Amino acid sequence: MFIVGLLILLQFLFLTFGIWKLADSFVYLYSILTLVSLFVVVYIVSTEDNPSYKLAWTIPVLAFPVFGGLFYLIFGLKKTTKRFREKILKIHNETEYLLDQNEEVLDEIYKQDKHFYTQAKYLKDYASSPIYKNTITEYLSPGEEFFKVLIEELKKARHYILFEYFIIEEGKMWDEILEILEEKVGQGVDVRLIYDDMGCLTTLNYKYYEKLRQKGIKTVVFNPFVPFLSVIMNNRDHRKITVIDGHTAFIGGINLADEYINEKERFGYWKDASIMLKGDAVWKITMMFLQVWKFTTGEEIEFEKYKPYINYTGKFECDGYVQPYGDTPLDNEAVGENVYLNIINKAKDYVYIVTPYLIVDNELVTALTVAAKGGIDVRIVTPHIPDKWYVHRVTRAYYPQLLKAGVKIYEYTPGFIHSKTFVSDDEIGVVGTINMDYRSLYLHFECGVLLYKTKSINEIKEDFLDILSKSQEISIEDCRKERLSNRFIAAILRVFAPLM
Repeated sequence: MFIVGLLILLQFLFLTFGIWKLADSFVYLYSILTLVSLFVVVYIVSTEDNPSYKLAWTIPVLAFPVFGGLFYLIFGLKKTTKRFREKILKIHNETEYLLDQNEEVLDEIYKQDKHFYTQAKYLKDYASSPIYKNTITEYLSPGEEFFKVLIEELKKARHYILFEYFIIEEGKMWDEILEILEEKVGQGVDVRLIYDDMGCLTTLNYKYYEKLRQKGIKTVVFNPFVPFLSVIMNNRDHRKITVIDGHTAFIGGINLADEYINEKERFGYWKDASIMLKGDAVWKITMMFLQVWKFTTGEEIEFEKYKPYINYTGKFECDGYVQPYGDTPLDNEAVGENVYLNIINKAKDYVYIVTPYLIVDNELVTALTVAAKGGIDVRIVTPHIPDKWYVHRVTRAYYPQLLKAGVKIYEYTPGFIHSKTFVSDDEIGVVGTINMDYRSLYLHFECGVLLYKTKSINEIKEDFLDILSKSQEISIEDCRKERLSNRFIAAILRVFAPLM
């Protein structure tokens, strides 16, 4: 990590020094670079990017015209390499036919709630995410509960286990899981693992995947971290997915490291959430994993053999409607944010939100404030003990505007809350990996599960109310008590939040 960081720093310094010396030596070059920066500003303003992202780049480009324009062209275009983008989109297009929608299910929803129907149809049409019946759901919180159930289900695996996680760290949690995976490999179970290289940069040894492969676990690293200045390094796999035999799956905020199950204390008590699915809806989660696997390895996959009913002969129970979905930064469709916006905009009585970070753009701020002003009970819980001080400063910078509109904000006092959950009107819920910040909403590969009239919705609401009982409500007066220096720092950080 030190070597890679040093090489990147040297490249950055070399690029900066080179531009400065050339511009200093050649007055014409200085003028050309300044002109480039002006054209870049015009381009930034004309794009369809989020206004906050535009502002965050416009300021440094205008402040440093010699360097700013070139740095934007290198780091700010939000464009991955053409090969990276085309490769993964090609896989998605080629496999889209495998995710067909049962139109009878959509018709049922249309007859019950036309507002939710538009949400479900949006995900079907723009995220290749059908909505399913014949699926049962179980909400699992905190991480200790998730871990207990995960271990029970892993031991039942007979055919395959698929893991896709942002962070893995050796310790009690991973060691116990790894022991089961080794045992399953010995029984002939196909075990596959994807982990994000940046997410595991400080938690796993270099080339840890070789150790796992020696144990018979098929392992790949997503978007390996390399010592080159490249915007592609921003696109991380932030998903947390487990699939067992095609009929059981887990999605949520919980990574495979000891702080997530409170075996190791870092920021007080760690509160997190996940959801287990059993049934038809697992197919979409399986496909998300297989698409990334094919993208990373180039391996040809016989997708049909992973379908839920291949390894399950019984009949799945029906527990409302379940719609797993993925979000990718490569399709210019902010799926994760649009799901959140639709829930807020169409709420009839209340929206309860848990998020570790509240660094939101104008669209989400507007939706939250308009809903609260219209009489919707909007409540948001964030951590009281932060994992990153500067992110927490920015989160708190949004409090006054939201509080003045009538949004109620709470901080979870026992420690750090890492759950990403929405629940609304006793009918709609979301559990997933998508934070309310720019990285999750625009740069990362993410996933979630949209729930409609499932029993787990009540479980999410009950958990939220329990969280409230352990949280401190924030008032306008609390915000005014913040030191002027802290508010000034937060204001600056808020401007540049889209670049963090």
